Amino acid sequence: MSDSAVLVVGAGPTGLALALALARHAVPSIVLDATDGAPPRRATRSCVLRPDTAAWLPTVDGARWPGWRIQRRRQLVRHLPLEPGDSPVHLEQHALERALRDALGRETHATIVSGGHVDHLEQDADGITAHTREPNGAWWRGSFLVGCDGARSTVRKLLGVRFAGRTAVERHAVAALRTRLPWEGEALLHRDPGGEPGEVTARPLPGGVWRLDWLLPPRGELVTPEELLDRIHDTLAVWCAEEGEPAEGHPYELLDTGVHISHQRLARHWRVERAFLAGDAAHLEGALGVSSVDEGLRDAANLAWKLALAWHGGHRGTATETLLDSYETERRGAVGARLRAVDQVLPLVRRGGGLRTLLPGGGARAHLELLADCHLGRGPLGGPPRYARSPLAPARETVVPVPVATTPGSTVADVPVTSLSGERGRLRGWLGGAGDGGELLVVLVAPGTGVWDSRHWRSAGMMPELAATVRGLPLRAELLVAESYPGAAAHTVLAIRPDGHLVAALPAARTGQLRACAEAVSGGAGDRGQLAS
Repeated sequence: MSDSAVLVVGAGPTGLALALALARHAVPSIVLDATDGAPPRRATRSCVLRPDTAAWLPTVDGARWPGWRIQRRRQLVRHLPLEPGDSPVHLEQHALERALRDALGRETHATIVSGGHVDHLEQDADGITAHTREPNGAWWRGSFLVGCDGARSTVRKLLGVRFAGRTAVERHAVAALRTRLPWEGEALLHRDPGGEPGEVTARPLPGGVWRLDWLLPPRGELVTPEELLDRIHDTLAVWCAEEGEPAEGHPYELLDTGVHISHQRLARHWRVERAFLAGDAAHLEGALGVSSVDEGLRDAANLAWKLALAWHGGHRGTATETLLDSYETERRGAVGARLRAVDQVLPLVRRGGGLRTLLPGGGARAHLELLADCHLGRGPLGGPPRYARSPLAPARETVVPVPVATTPGSTVADVPVTSLSGERGRLRGWLGGAGDGGELLVVLVAPGTGVWDSRHWRSAGMMPELAATVRGLPLRAELLVAESYPGAAAHTVLAIRPDGHLVAALPAARTGQLRACAEAVSGGAGDRGQLAS
């Protein structure tokens, strides 16, 4: 057992992804899994990942939708084609967990311990200790601990953190079935099918499987198996009749059923000294199609590189209270804003009152557009968060940015890039510490470099000076070049965090400003009370 490992409690998607991200930053972790290590295979237990989130995970067999259809009664309200790079990934959760476990099995920095339930925590100035009840009682010592142990989080309760919010905000009857629907893999949101009040979504999964969700009253009666079969039959009959197919007897294979309940809760604190909360242990959402698994993975991406800086900080002096506190500030602020947006829109979308006065072209069409934003990961209800007021943003007096299409604190565009060694790929492939870099990516916009071998431009123009500056930054960084970036002029430099959020866009010649960005990302000048690992 390593005294300096990060203890990760819980082996769901968030905990496994966090351990994998830490391993990419050469930080050891021990995942304490209260289960036997075999995730339940439930076809109705699926998740939707946004493209930028899915990019830093292992390759998983998921369905990317070629389009999104919005329909009300028999009328097609909108058909939105989706490019592969803009389409969400829909997959069964057990497939995601299996892929993450397989990836961790190839890492030397991660260990998964099954069958141990944490029942006690102790913290001191040098680390944190957890006790597991099984097997045979064991103590585990680490530098930090992250509770990723779900909605009923034991870690959260042991830390005494309140989990305020609302219960049963939305309920859906869910069925997974293998069949052929008329839309060739496109996802569908259908309001009032067959002319009767109601709402159903149909989202494809790999292997010809579809997940269907019917909106239920928040606190209605239990849904019997017979009622669920009637919903399946009636819905398929409507869709097939609209496409000119026989309405009766549409073949399907029923794989799984259930009732999904969405809660809205937010932990009061996400950090208590050396302990952190992430995923469902820190927040619950899911109403209006907001993806809770995706938000948990964003927690992991945000926290991993900060813990890595803190863990390696004994050698570089970059682990500060500001850096670690920024996790709660950024992620709790982003999730809180999402929950507030859902709370404001939920009664309007579900009951329709007043929305026409709030949105241009309101009414039923606007309701459906808002729901589409949630499912597709767009707008304030579903889009990637922007850390506009991050404690890790450089001070205005130290940086004079240049304009690009991405605002500081937002996620960057996935443009083609080339490393100094000549390796080519997409920008997202270098995020999360997956490349030779680590805590910062520096991208130079240099038109023309894409058609030349890297040896021809590594020593040309400003490249030697910029490369030397990157090597001398107070954290581990990698320099890439891009032919272009949306809204950026030639010789613009982008400073990008490992979680894909833009720190600043700068003129290439202002190397001092690049250093200021690096110091800000590492928590400042490093004099705010370093935590030794």
